[in-house]
Amino acid sequence: MKAVVALGANLENPADAIQMAIALLRESTDVKLISSLYETEPVGGPEQPNYINAVCILESDLPALDLLALLHGIEKSMGRVRIEKWGPRVIDLDLIQYGNILSSSDELEIPHPRAFERKFVLEPWYEIEPDAVLLTHGPISQLLKELK
Repeated sequence: MKAVVALGANLENPADAIQMAIALLRESTDVKLISSLYETEPVGGPEQPNYINAVCILESDLPALDLLALLHGIEKSMGRVRIEKWGPRVIDLDLIQYGNILSSSDELEIPHPRAFERKFVLEPWYEIEPDAVLLTHGPISQLLKELK
């Protein structure tokens, strides 16, 4: 099943962290497309360095919660510590969309509840999949236009 994963980092060497996370994703999934790296200002949270962001599209046969657990496991293995909401981080992997699954449980919200308003998700996704549609919100090309 096709998954859209957003990657972000702003501590230590963020570009290297993104590349390492993608390499780890390749070990357990079939990474199909990877966007360029985008430098973006932080949204919310404390004062912190700019982020490096990217989006990748992968194929996986894992159940959605298992794929989310894989993403969290990669974060943990790379030193991610969840201390402060929207705080700086070594790596962040967000499951934006997984096939046509809709979930609003405490364990899993997909599509990602704030993806439609995050340029740092939509721009890199648009780069690699310009005809993509964010479930429940519409074409990402239109969502990007509404943000500008």
